[in-house]
Amino acid sequence: MKKQSTNTLDSDSIKIIEARHHDPFSILGRHQKNKLTQIKVYMPYAESVFLEKTDQPFQRITGTDFFEYTAENGELPKHYKLSWIDKDGQPHENYDPYDFPVQLSEFDRHLFGEGRHWHIYQKLGAHLHSVDDIEGVLFAVWAPNAGRVSVIGDFNLWDGRCHPMRNLGSGGIWELFIPGLKVGSLYKFEILNRESNEVLIKTDPYGQQFEFRPKTSSIVVDKDSYKWQDHRWMSRRASHDWLHEPMSIYEAHLGSWKRDAQGNFLNYRALATQLIDYVKEMGFTHIELLPVTEHPLDASWGYQTTGYFAPTSRYGTPDEFRYFIDTCHQNDIGVILDWVPAHFPKDYFALARFDGSALYEHEDPRKGEHRDWGTLIYNYGRNEVKNFLLSSAIFWLEEFHLDGLRVDAVASMLYLDYSRGPNDWIPNMYGGNENLEAIDFLKELNTVTHNQHPGTVIMAEESTSWPQVTRPTWTGGLGFSMKWNMGWMHDTLAYMSQEPIHRKYHHDQLTFGMLYAFTENFTLPFSHDEVVHGKGSLVNKMPGDEWQRFANLRLLYTYMYTYPGKKLLFMGCEFGQGTEWNFNRALDWYVLDYAHHRGVQKLIKDLNNLYKTHPALYSHDFDHHGFEWIDCHDVQQSIISYRRKNKHEDLFIILNFTPVTREHYRIGVPEAGTYTEIFNSDSAYYDGGNIGNDRVQSEPVAWMNQPHSISLTLPPLGAVILKL
Repeated sequence: MKKQSTNTLDSDSIKIIEARHHDPFSILGRHQKNKLTQIKVYMPYAESVFLEKTDQPFQRITGTDFFEYTAENGELPKHYKLSWIDKDGQPHENYDPYDFPVQLSEFDRHLFGEGRHWHIYQKLGAHLHSVDDIEGVLFAVWAPNAGRVSVIGDFNLWDGRCHPMRNLGSGGIWELFIPGLKVGSLYKFEILNRESNEVLIKTDPYGQQFEFRPKTSSIVVDKDSYKWQDHRWMSRRASHDWLHEPMSIYEAHLGSWKRDAQGNFLNYRALATQLIDYVKEMGFTHIELLPVTEHPLDASWGYQTTGYFAPTSRYGTPDEFRYFIDTCHQNDIGVILDWVPAHFPKDYFALARFDGSALYEHEDPRKGEHRDWGTLIYNYGRNEVKNFLLSSAIFWLEEFHLDGLRVDAVASMLYLDYSRGPNDWIPNMYGGNENLEAIDFLKELNTVTHNQHPGTVIMAEESTSWPQVTRPTWTGGLGFSMKWNMGWMHDTLAYMSQEPIHRKYHHDQLTFGMLYAFTENFTLPFSHDEVVHGKGSLVNKMPGDEWQRFANLRLLYTYMYTYPGKKLLFMGCEFGQGTEWNFNRALDWYVLDYAHHRGVQKLIKDLNNLYKTHPALYSHDFDHHGFEWIDCHDVQQSIISYRRKNKHEDLFIILNFTPVTREHYRIGVPEAGTYTEIFNSDSAYYDGGNIGNDRVQSEPVAWMNQPHSISLTLPPLGAVILKL
């Protein structure tokens, strides 16, 4: 950098040279002095500067990179254009960025300060913008503790002296319109902390596209370039009653579902063909994506997010992700995104200590850090932070037509002492361990998203007994649409891992869940968390030899699909993958060469179709009218039986959790007639033993408080479903 003379300069000009000025517009650009207009520009890489289409040169201030031009008032156009020759002799031209007034309205800034600007992502960040028909990009960023903020990028040699931003006042927002910039420009923000003078290089918190990792620059996008074709789906969704409709979710990690022949990621367009075709063939109603919000570390699976408004560039561009979702909708498949407002990583280039202070997080690590995860916790009590997260949720639902968000790690948000020692947390104002600011945020999240986008769902991954997670906020609830039933999942897997001879001692793990099954709107999850970190695959949690393990797995899935609650199954589990999930490679699709894996896959396909075509299995998932025990007390034989019902049909489900065939097993039924077996997990079609029933005639033998009964043959480690 050339040493510049400062002997003849005032202090403001010196601050511009040293990139320390908080208000460059007070020095640079056009200023009236009596009857003269003076233009002052600071261009570190210019050799000479002219007004465009004139031979009138700017005068360089000796020994500096300041250039000045003086004209009579009224002589200059409304917006003047500069021409300059750089030090390599190359010509350039552009409008002066410091000749434009404030673009961000006071109303936008006021709403943001109150935490109520749901579409602030349309204002902050980088956006194509036009001023008096002059095209460019408007940059805006919130950095209240900065002494100076500059836009740096591939258009100014990443030099923070070239494009310092204007401070818009006490709200802490900085803004600059740079004419001539286009879609695809790379940029970051260079921030000078006013207390320490530390210079930080940060990605845009509101950036909508980023470079392919490990690069981290933000990229200017055109959000209006994609033309959606899912109008039918979106119109229907707005009035959709998901409470009483089937929902069978295929949870997928896009980087490891499949890969190409060279082991590279499939892009969004390839996935829009291969993944959607597969999900549709298998009969799932929804895809849930592990976070595709931009993230630096593959091993975080997306749960350590740095780009809350950008789909990861690992698989393509934002418009290609839109194409994926659009194609899902055109094939009647909904899309849910895992979304992580509970914490964020400490990576230096992103949100952590964004302007040199604890801006998005808490300063005190007892409130601001998850020590177990090595991440930081949002300060939900700060309006601008809350607004950042709320607008991220709206962004995905509105700009990408997502049908819902699954909110990760809600328990860690609700409790101030979550995973902390007795002296490592700060009680709330009432002395309790509830995070009052996070609770208010979650309530507002659910209220705003449901009001703005009716028909979408917000699911909570919440693993405690916090009350009313899925009850309306006006009754004191958190307002979520659904909650993962982690208790049912843990109890069920604990039971299934027992050797059958011991299961009678754990029978309550099958029946206890019904005591609270209708206290929330539950989803039954067999998720990615159950097949990693040494837990083994689902099939390898099952006891016994190979035949027993696969019979147990088919029994487990039949139990899930007939139990009250929406369904979720992680990829690979649908065909009984034997190894743990590994995010670094594709699923073990080769195992479908073996009959027992193909059998599990066929079973899931048939269960999905059975589930969707029998309203008794879904229409009353969240109230007791759709479920009735037939017998929950057969502890010695480890058998449970129940009815799923609505006003149009009754289904009778009997599950045998021992490897013993039970002949002449009698259950009570309410009506006389012929009962047909419509599903059997032991069918030879699923590589089972083919033990079961065809049609069974009821007998006038009172049983289990019912006037009639039927005698059945129950397959070993099998389940049967019958219908009158």
